[in-house]
Amino acid sequence: MNVVQRILHRRFFIKLFNWEYGSVGAVYTWLYPFWILLCIRSRSFFFFAASNPTIENGGFLNETKKAITPLIPAQYHPKTVFFSLPANAEIVLKELNKHGLSFPLIGKPDIGGRGRGVKALKDDTDVRSYVAGTVMDFHIQEYVAFKKEVGVFYYRMPGEATGKVTGIVRKEFLSVTGDGTHSIEELLLVDRRALMYIDGLRKMHGDFLKTILASGERVVVSPYGNHARGSMFLDDSHLIDDEFTQMIDELCKRIPGFYFGRMDIRFDNWEDFKKGEKFMIIEVNGAGSEPTHIYDPRHSIFFAWKEILRHWLILYRVSKRNHQLGHPYLTFKQGVQMFRDDKIWSAKLAAMPE
Repeated sequence: MNVVQRILHRRFFIKLFNWEYGSVGAVYTWLYPFWILLCIRSRSFFFFAASNPTIENGGFLNETKKAITPLIPAQYHPKTVFFSLPANAEIVLKELNKHGLSFPLIGKPDIGGRGRGVKALKDDTDVRSYVAGTVMDFHIQEYVAFKKEVGVFYYRMPGEATGKVTGIVRKEFLSVTGDGTHSIEELLLVDRRALMYIDGLRKMHGDFLKTILASGERVVVSPYGNHARGSMFLDDSHLIDDEFTQMIDELCKRIPGFYFGRMDIRFDNWEDFKKGEKFMIIEVNGAGSEPTHIYDPRHSIFFAWKEILRHWLILYRVSKRNHQLGHPYLTFKQGVQMFRDDKIWSAKLAAMPE
C-alpha cells in the first residue's frame, strides 16, 4: 500500500466513507420526524404493537424466540431446545441428547439482537462453557448445513388474500482465502471489511488466527448471517417474481398472526428454494425488522432512507388495519416499560459469550 492507501485503510476512514458502518443514531436520527408523524396519525407512540398480534410487542422489542418458534411450521425450522436460568450444563447436554440434537450446534439467547450472544458449539466443552457464561434464558438448535442465507422481507395487509415481498438480502459470510504465506489474521488485516470486525474475531478465535492456510484454502471466520458479525449484505431484490412471492406468501400465511417482518432463511440452491424445497427458517423478526437489503455497499444512504421510510409507512398501515380489527396498541405505560426492559436485556446481551 502507498501512504494514502495506508491512511484510508483505517477504521475511522472506512466508517467515514461507508455509511453501512455508521451508528444507529447516525442513520436514523434524520428520519425520526417521519416516525413522530406516524405516531400522531395513529394517536399512539406504540402503534407497531398491533402489526403482528401473536408476537409480543408486535416483534418490535423483547420478543422471545421461545414464543415465536411454535408459530413456525415445524418442518421449516431447525430442532431447538429452550432452557431457562439457572441452567445446569449436564442437564442441558442430556436434554440435547434426548431431543436428538448432535454437533455442531448453535447457542442463542432467547431475546436477541444484532447477533449478540450467538455462538457455534462444536462439542460438550463448548456447551458447558456457553451455559456457564450465559446470563439470560437461551436455546440451542441444530446447525443448518445449507450454505446460503437470505433475509426475505414480507408484509400482508390484514383482511387481504395475498401479501408482498419487498426485499431480499443475500448474506455472504466473512471468510478468508489462504496464500500459503500469511496467517489468517494477517490476511484479515488487509481486508477492509474484516478490519472492521477484527477485535471480535480475535476474541472468537484466539490463536487460531495465527494459522497459515494453504494457497487457495478458504475458511469462513464468522458463520453468522448478521451484519454486526461481519456478513456482507447484498441486495437481491431483483429476484422477486410472481413464483417466489406466491411461495413466500403461502409460507407466511402458515405463521399465525404474522403480517409484517423479515424471515432469515438458509437454503441449498435458489431453484429448489423458489419451489419451496430444501430450506430452513432460522428466525422470524417482526415490527423491529430492518429492510436489510439497504446495507448493500452499492447503495447510498439516500436509498437506505427511502427504503426505511417506505417500510415504516407499510408498518403503520398494517398496524392501523389490525387495530381497526380489534388488536390493541400498547398503552403509554406498557410502551415505556418495554423500553426499560430492553435496556436491561441489552446490558445482559453485552455480557453474553461470543
